[in-house]
Amino acid sequence: MEPTYEVLALRFARTAPDRPRRENFMPGMDLHEGPMPLDYYIWVIRGHGRVVVVDTGFGQEAAEERGRELIHAPAALLAKAGIDAATVKDVVLTHLHYDHAGSLNDFPAATFHLQDEEMRYATGRPMCHACLRAPFNLRDVIDAVALVHGGRMKFHDGDAQLFPGISLHRVGGHTGGLQVVRVATARGPLVLASDAFHFSENRRRRAPFPLVHHVGEMLDGFIRCEELAEGREDLLVAGHDPEVRERWPELIPGFPDIVRLDLDPR
Repeated sequence: MEPTYEVLALRFARTAPDRPRRENFMPGMDLHEGPMPLDYYIWVIRGHGRVVVVDTGFGQEAAEERGRELIHAPAALLAKAGIDAATVKDVVLTHLHYDHAGSLNDFPAATFHLQDEEMRYATGRPMCHACLRAPFNLRDVIDAVALVHGGRMKFHDGDAQLFPGISLHRVGGHTGGLQVVRVATARGPLVLASDAFHFSENRRRRAPFPLVHHVGEMLDGFIRCEELAEGREDLLVAGHDPEVRERWPELIPGFPDIVRLDLDPR
């Protein structure tokens, strides 16, 4: 029988609350005005003596550079959930943008899991274009390369079984090697979509987020995520949507920045 896991979403940062909706859809894909802020998350999969962290967030320096509000340092937020970042053995990097692959040095004992194509993308020809390299932080990419040379990066080529009940799936689109994570939970196969779709509305309306490497792959990625979740909306977790904190129950009563995705949404 396939093991099932507890899955957490941990909100560590946010944009200004007045971020306009039009910044979250490709031109012509949104006909409404009004605010639509982003939340920034990392995720945790734990159970059966195993802890897997998905993405590592960013720290105060990057927050100031990018005009983001850092609510919690990612390692401190993990500690709130009972996890010592220094002892985590496995970290999945969905991609290498600054908001997903900063703070790598907070995980000195970890092996990192990345798609082959993402490293090629982040260090190759696409980075000759300013609009594609803008969401990367050079020092994070250098840290990722150092992990390769230190024997702590494990590469995957497309779909891969990480552990029983936890699998990785390359969808691309947003970046060359974006991967999503499928996790067996007591209520079904949960998909941590990361930036395959920033908001559920991007996917539902087939209206891509404008920061995209390959639009066709992004649109196909919407479909792939839906297939991985067996068509269930309640098993699809968007990468930056404030609705995540609103829909799922808190891990710690009265503390809204860590929620249990393996439980039924509210």
